[in-house]
Amino acid sequence: MKKKKKTYDGTSVNCWLVRRPIQRWFPLFILPTFLCFLIGFVWPFLQGLYLSFCSFNTPTDAKWVNFDNYIKAFKDASFVHAFKNTAAFAVVSIVVINVIAFFIAYALTQKMRGANLFRTVFFMPNLIGGVVLGYIWSIIFDAILKGYSTYLTANATYGFWGLVILVAWQQIGYMMIIYIAGLQAVPGEIIESARIDGASGWQTLIHITIPNIMPSITICTFLTLTNSFKMFDQNLALTGGAPSVMMEGAKVNMTELLALNIYSTYNISRNYHGVAQAKAVIFFLLVAVLAIAQLTATRSKEVQQ
Repeated sequence: MKKKKKTYDGTSVNCWLVRRPIQRWFPLFILPTFLCFLIGFVWPFLQGLYLSFCSFNTPTDAKWVNFDNYIKAFKDASFVHAFKNTAAFAVVSIVVINVIAFFIAYALTQKMRGANLFRTVFFMPNLIGGVVLGYIWSIIFDAILKGYSTYLTANATYGFWGLVILVAWQQIGYMMIIYIAGLQAVPGEIIESARIDGASGWQTLIHITIPNIMPSITICTFLTLTNSFKMFDQNLALTGGAPSVMMEGAKVNMTELLALNIYSTYNISRNYHGVAQAKAVIFFLLVAVLAIAQLTATRSKEVQQ
């Protein structure tokens, strides 16, 4: 019996009529994007790395100074304090945002009335710019604290928690959408089997639901971690780093995070441009290492459905 020859109608992506031209011409289509990547990211990054070892006012008058900028950066009390402040802020905001976003998402996937309306309302703050949010919340906080004869930028503790509340209010809705997508992807048969076996709602949540939405947890943790370390505009608009104190002979802004500290260092004078660039390189390496470590840790706990 003769085997029937396979026929190709040219509609399948796997069809050789489609695949061969793609394989032959794909460099031509990738080239524009690759050039944009080189011009917009790789070249500025390499130039910034070089300038971190230089004293400069503009890139054209850069003078090599070896590791002097990095030594000054690590000796800068304001930079060390900003790092500690950012680390504490990142830990608190990651926990607050993800826990609240998850439970809101969980509640909105329980067939409640008006779920779509609530999703829209919770997501809307994410559409507002960080600078605008900073100024709005500074007015709100100062109005509340007026009754206590103080204001937001007069107390470092108030400023810190003000930043946490602001960023949580802005980002919870976005993370909620990701968690909702993850919860809706959990197979209903697994949940039903757990109920039949007598598992309580809490046991189902801990042992079935959460392990199955680990991809969503990975994404949300990554986003909140990187957003916390990169936060600049909200910090600038809400507190501007205030209040300031003298520490180790240097002025230290108590609510200043790393991104704002780099910006402030650059604006001191032209002699600090190289130091600010060195801080930016350290900042990049720090965020990259933390993000990779977090992705590795959370992906290892993901389950295959």
